Amino acid sequence: MARITYDDETAAAFKSVREVPRDGLEHWRDAIRRHLEPMPGMTVADIGAGTGAFAATFNDWFGLSILAVEPSAAMRAQIPRRPGIQVLEGDASALPLPDGSADGAWLSTVIHHIPDLDAAAREIRRVLRPGAPVLIRQGFPGRGDWPSTWWVHRWFPETTRTIDTWPTVEQTCQAFAAAGFSRDSLEQIPETYRTSLAEFLAQADTFRRADSPMRTLTEEEFLRGKERLRRAAQDAEKTPGQESRTSWLDLLVLR
Repeated sequence: MARITYDDETAAAFKSVREVPRDGLEHWRDAIRRHLEPMPGMTVADIGAGTGAFAATFNDWFGLSILAVEPSAAMRAQIPRRPGIQVLEGDASALPLPDGSADGAWLSTVIHHIPDLDAAAREIRRVLRPGAPVLIRQGFPGRGDWPSTWWVHRWFPETTRTIDTWPTVEQTCQAFAAAGFSRDSLEQIPETYRTSLAEFLAQADTFRRADSPMRTLTEEEFLRGKERLRRAAQDAEKTPGQESRTSWLDLLVLR
């Protein structure tokens, strides 16, 4: 079961504030090109597709056919309907896909929502063609400076309490190894939100509804974080222009 109940309000909040703008993903484009070697006509299973931001992005960037699998009806309703994107109800442990039907699997910040990672790894192995990679975009606890390199953590450090419960790289690799995968690559990829701190402050309540670590904050912790953010936004106003917010997430590749 997901750590958030993705109802209509939460899905709309996610669409509004959680999707990384396309122009902040250029480093992901390069990394995916290296590890997936995409070609038009390839089929990729986007597992836990959410509001479909990456499904649409991969379709635009590389001409891929995307199987967007998402358990929440509210989130599925946000996924763009267009040629090249097939939207399906399902989850990582019960994929509505035939054996050997995909040339790759993409999981973006979804590992911590999967209750049985071993079962999910077996199911992903079933639907992938031989040699096809699994690309996992994720924040992993205990990985270098993360989550301190996650921009939200700078103002809401108590989110670590939740993040520390997420699967580690080692736990993830162990689950996938049991299904016949091995670790191919692990690297940190930067991504950027090109909005000001003042704009993020205005969105903080919406962001809280859409983000699982933020959801676990007490009201006191949330208000303290907003005050830190308010002071930072006031300092940033002394310098003209927008302030980009950059984070680093891991790309774990398994084959």
